[in-house]
Order: sequence, then C-alpha cells, then structure tokens
Amino acid sequence: MAKTENGRPSVDMGSIRTLNISHLEDESSLGSDSEINGFTSERQTDRYGFIGGAQQYSEESAQDVPPEVLRQREVKWLDMLSHWDKWMIKRFNKVRLRCQKGIPPALRGRAWLYLSGGKVKREQNQGKFQELDSQPGDPKWIDVIEKDLHRQFPFHEMFVSRGGHGQQDLFRVLKAYTLYTPEEGYCQAQAPIAAVLLMHMPAEDAFWGLVQICEKYLPGYYSPGLEAIQLDGEILFALLRRSSPIAFRHLEKHKIDPILYMTEWFMCAFSRTLPWASVLRVWDMFLCDGVKIIFRVGLVLLKCTLGTREKLKTCQGLYETMELLRAIDPRYMQEGFLVREILEVPVTARDIEREHHSQVKRWKKNRGEMNFKPAPRMHGARLIMLAEPPRRQDLRQNPTILLEVPEPPQQLNKGKEERKSKKKKSIKKPPVMEEVPNPYPLHTDPSPPSSDPPAPLPDSSPMLETSPETKKDSNHQQGAPSPDLPAAKESALQQSTQSLCSSEQDTYL
Repeated sequence: MAKTENGRPSVDMGSIRTLNISHLEDESSLGSDSEINGFTSERQTDRYGFIGGAQQYSEESAQDVPPEVLRQREVKWLDMLSHWDKWMIKRFNKVRLRCQKGIPPALRGRAWLYLSGGKVKREQNQGKFQELDSQPGDPKWIDVIEKDLHRQFPFHEMFVSRGGHGQQDLFRVLKAYTLYTPEEGYCQAQAPIAAVLLMHMPAEDAFWGLVQICEKYLPGYYSPGLEAIQLDGEILFALLRRSSPIAFRHLEKHKIDPILYMTEWFMCAFSRTLPWASVLRVWDMFLCDGVKIIFRVGLVLLKCTLGTREKLKTCQGLYETMELLRAIDPRYMQEGFLVREILEVPVTARDIEREHHSQVKRWKKNRGEMNFKPAPRMHGARLIMLAEPPRRQDLRQNPTILLEVPEPPQQLNKGKEERKSKKKKSIKKPPVMEEVPNPYPLHTDPSPPSSDPPAPLPDSSPMLETSPETKKDSNHQQGAPSPDLPAAKESALQQSTQSLCSSEQDTYL
C-alpha cells in the first residue's frame, strides 16, 4: 500500500532514479542517426550550432544585442576577468548586474569557469584530469555512459556524429568524474550539464566546471536515491504557495508530486527545457547567484502555466496538468520575458535555506535520517570564492592559443652584428692634435732646431682665403715691426695657409 505524505502519494525512493532515466530516454529517442543525417543535408547550423530541434535559434525566442553594445560589454568583462578577486570582493553587485544582462558569447566559457570556481580548482589540481583520463574507468559506468552519448543534444553539430570529437570529449569528462567521485558514480542527468560546458570550453575546463556544479551548486542531486532533488521539490512546492496560490492549490488538489515535473528541470538546470538563448541567460545568472535562479525559473513557469483560472479550465486532472507542464507555451520561455520575470520573483537564498531547514525536519520525522548527507550548498560565485580563497596565480589568465616564434636565422644575426659594429666605428672620436711650434716666436724664445724643410701639405687640405681688406686691417692693427728686433725666421707653417685653431693648444700672437 502506497504511503501518503503532505496529502500526496509519496514516490518510491528506489524508483526515482529509474523514473528519471526512463523519462530522459523517451525524450532523447528523437536523435536517431537517420533524422540527424536528414537535417545535416538540408539545413545549416544556427548561431549556436544547432541544425534543428526545439532549441534552435529563432527571433521570437532570443534578443539580438547591437554589435557596438556587445563590444563595450566585452571590454568590461575583460577588465573584470583581469582583476577577478577585486571585483568579486568589492564590486560583486556590479558582476551580478552584468551577468543578468548576459555574458558576451566570446567570453562566456571563460566567465563560467571563473564564476563556478573551476579555474581555481584546475590550477590547484594540475595534472589531475590527465591522470583520471588515462585510467580505464569502472566498466559498470563505462557501458552506461557510452549508451547515453548519442542522446545528448543530437541536433547540435558538436554531438551530431557518433564517435565525433564532441562525443569523445563528453565520454572523457563523464568517465573522469566517475573516477573522481566513485561513491557517487554516474547519473544520466550529468550528461547534459557536461555537454553544455563542452560547447563553451575544453574538456579539462568542462570537467572542473562539472565538479563545481555537482559539489557546490547542486550537491547531492546526482547521488544514489536522489534525496536532495526530492527535498528541493518540497522546497519548490512550499515557495509556490507564496508565489502563485492558484497553481499551488491546483497541484495540491490533484496530488501531483513535485518530483514528477521538476526533476528534469532542476537536475539538468533547464538545459533540456528552454530555448537555447534562454538557457544561456539562465546559466549566466545561475553560476553567479546559485540555485535560487533555478527555483525562480521553476516558479515562473508554474505561475505562467497554472497561475490563472482560465488556464486551469483545460486541466481537469493529473494527466492534463502533466501534459501542459511538458509542453509549456513558448511565449513564457522567450528570453526577454523569462529574464524579466526571474528578476521579479521575491525569492532569496535566505528563503531557500529557511525552507530547507524546515523540510529536513519534516523528512526526519516522516522518513528518518537521510542516507546521503551532501556538503552544504553554496549560493553563488562569491560564497564559493570566500569559502576557498584563491591565490593570485590561480586567477592568472593563461593564453589558450600558443604560437611558437621561430628564431631568426644566423645570417640575420650576423647582419645585425655587422651593423652594430659599423655604428660603433662611425662614431667619430675627437682628433688628437700634434704639438705645433709657435710660428711667431719671440726674441726670447730659443730658435727651433734646423731641419730640412717639410714637404708641402696636399692640396686637399682645407684652405683659408683672406681678402685684401682683411690683410690691410690686420697690418694696421698690428703696426709695423720694430726695427730693433731681429726678423723672425719664416717657418714652414708660415708658408702654409692651414688653420691653427685647436681645442687643446692655443696660439698667442
């Protein structure tokens, strides 16, 4: 006989994981190879890489940002990523606001890695992913993972081909996680999370992003028994009482357990429910502010779908209500509308923790102690950073593309050396002047020793021309030589017209 809890029949604990897997398998069966091949031959990919399916880009479901605005946002995000610790500690409200506006596509992967703390985790565990990747893995999980690879976003160009690089990287990430947390193993809902990350970053970064989401943002969601997701289902139902009393009373009247409609929403972080433009905006806010964004999205969808009496006229029972929740009106999932509604929902992290505390008490009263006790949940990027303060080198941005600059050939090096030596030689040193005898000796000076007259200087030496007027002026100033003095001998330098100016030795007349 089935047990009842809170007026609703409780779902069997042992069948929750099976129920979730079968539900995902049914919805993933559309991605057969024949259908995919048909799409690839007829259609081109959209801006997100989809070649078809419900998550393909459409103008109705997305908002286009002008290029000039996008460039401005990229510059701002580059500045934040270069000084990440200062922005997170001193100006986190500005970081939150920019995440709500949407992270630029070119920087989304890097920003997600910084927000989730995966960048710090990777730097503090250098070589860990390569070590796990080189191990064979548990055969029990390997078989399940291989069966799930082709079901993840089969209409996306990255995962469209069996055995392609996308499926190979997805296998590596999921296998490494089963080795990283063997007590938790593998849950099928982890595959869409890892696939979304792989669309924006390399395999190693996607692995550490998955680790942070599973350990910090959604702890216990993927553990055996899925007790954490059941607990959050009760929290969502309690918050719905305040957010939309009409939807709450309808679900309570038909005894619809939250686990029936919110499991895939929460475990896959709406990656398999919303149009892709909305998925990216939700993830931008989710990795910044934590799980409260997931709760807000769920409350918005429930309120828009079941929040008025006119909408409930077509939902006369459990089956009709479930069909309506599985096929939500696209208007309510449109990017601009959804983001505005999310920001207006008055649900905070404190509200979630308060309700979590009361639901844990009720769980212990009705079911006893929980079998799996996960680590405390971190509500957002700032709390994750404060819980594990990073080192400065952990936040340093490493280039993703490395170019090897070839060394210049030896001939060029020789040419540079020759040019340098020529420059050194071309620097003129001041000439050393030889000692020149006075061409106008006084009568007290000893006469220079007699020697053969020197050879005349070459014609190429600089000549000084004196005008006759200059000669007359000089003779007039000097006056005639005294007759009492003996005539000075005419030296060779007197016969020459070479200048006698010298910086080292002055000639006094």
